Amino acid sequence: MSILPPVRRDRVIPQLPQCFTKEAALHTKGSFHSKVKGACQEQRTGTVGRFKISKVIVVGDLAVGKTCLINRFCKDAFDKNYKATIGVDFEMERFEVMGVPFSLQLWDTAGQERFKCIASTYYRGAQTIIIVFDVNDVASLDHAKQWLEDALKENDPSSVLLFLVGTKKDLSSPAQYSKIEEDAIQLAKEIKAEYWVVSSLTGENVNSFFFRVASLAFEASVLSELEKTNSRKIGEVIRINSNSDNLYATSKKKKPSCCQ
Repeated sequence: MSILPPVRRDRVIPQLPQCFTKEAALHTKGSFHSKVKGACQEQRTGTVGRFKISKVIVVGDLAVGKTCLINRFCKDAFDKNYKATIGVDFEMERFEVMGVPFSLQLWDTAGQERFKCIASTYYRGAQTIIIVFDVNDVASLDHAKQWLEDALKENDPSSVLLFLVGTKKDLSSPAQYSKIEEDAIQLAKEIKAEYWVVSSLTGENVNSFFFRVASLAFEASVLSELEKTNSRKIGEVIRINSNSDNLYATSKKKKPSCCQ
């Protein structure tokens, strides 16, 4: 079995990061759930360990900045030469949350209508859905509900974390942003999502946002694991053999008619 490299020190999360605004937050508390803290301290979080992975899908209109958002966090880079995503792209980011290794699979899905049926086949099994819109494009915010509806067709609405993220803050004037922010926060409350605004160009709020995503996904995973496994030990060896399902594989489904 290969040994994974150590988690980057800038990906270590010792405590729950703050939300962007309490007006639209999944949790306004200042720390992790007491059961999660206790489980980590006592090393009783079951399979939350080396192989624990949470799947995150990133959806939204074409050119709202989904790929740039992911690249800014994963590669600390911003590419001005925009190329539309075809189907899906994939990144993996490793964290250490309260001393426990934890990873996010970031699935960057296409926003073009002609690739929508391809991208949707990768929605299944998501623990977190990030809906991205451009704060300078009201239409992209209006389409957020439809993106959420499409994503939830493949997932249990009661078991996913939702985030509504406005991008390209650097291109928006204070007056322009203020106008769309009110509508965005209202929508976030309505769909029970947490609201954030970022700039992939400058990096504003990008790291804070993904740390928040990782932390809440970790907390949800640990609580779920505690319920299912009656608190097995951290670090139990998970044997992966030739018959094991590929961690990154998506369940095969009948090909949608729109892709034929």
